[in-house]
Amino acid sequence: MGFIERLERNIARLEKRIEKEQIKIEHLHEKCESKKITKADFNIKKKQIEAKIHAMDSRIRVLQGGMTKEKKHQDEKAQEKQKKKEEKEKKKN
Repeated sequence: MGFIERLERNIARLEKRIEKEQIKIEHLHEKCESKKITKADFNIKKKQIEAKIHAMDSRIRVLQGGMTKEKKHQDEKAQEKQKKKEEKEKKKN
């Protein structure tokens, strides 16, 4: 279960980083509204942050796929063990 737990931890970490990046966008919007930065600067910085968010979303999807694959692999192993036990019991009887 260690591998799956690591994947879950990484996903949680990435989700927190995405939330922080979204907060940065909100702060930039507030600065733009209060005329501290220009609309052009706001758009440039916003696009950069959105690119980071998109990359992190992609990474999350990859990690979720890895988790699904690992869980399926573990289920298959458990089924194989169960079949082997049943075969041994049949041979003993």
